[in-house]
Amino acid sequence: MKQEFIDAVKSGRVLTKKCTKCGHLHLATVYFCQNCGAKGFENKILDGIGIVATYTIITVPPAGFEKYTPYAWVVMKIDGYEIRISGFLGGIASPAQLPVGAKIKITGYDDRGILLEKQ
Repeated sequence: MKQEFIDAVKSGRVLTKKCTKCGHLHLATVYFCQNCGAKGFENKILDGIGIVATYTIITVPPAGFEKYTPYAWVVMKIDGYEIRISGFLGGIASPAQLPVGAKIKITGYDDRGILLEKQ
């Protein structure tokens, strides 16, 4: 990931690229707008607050993540936008602990990636 994206996440925000022609937001560095094909972009910072769109609970972790188990790998929809971002939410062992639609926020970034917590 690019350092400017990581720096935004560490402060609980999301760096996006906004098309200067149509205004469509993109999460990753892109060369062409997915909506209109234009090449011009400007940075737009979004608050890292949203809802759980979907997730999976990890009980058998990949190597190096054993100490974090169980956890949820969450797809979060950013409030007010169609942007979705995925991240790590620790301590989730069952679906009852994390209903789809639950409010969550970005709290940081480390070796696990983007860190999330319930609000």
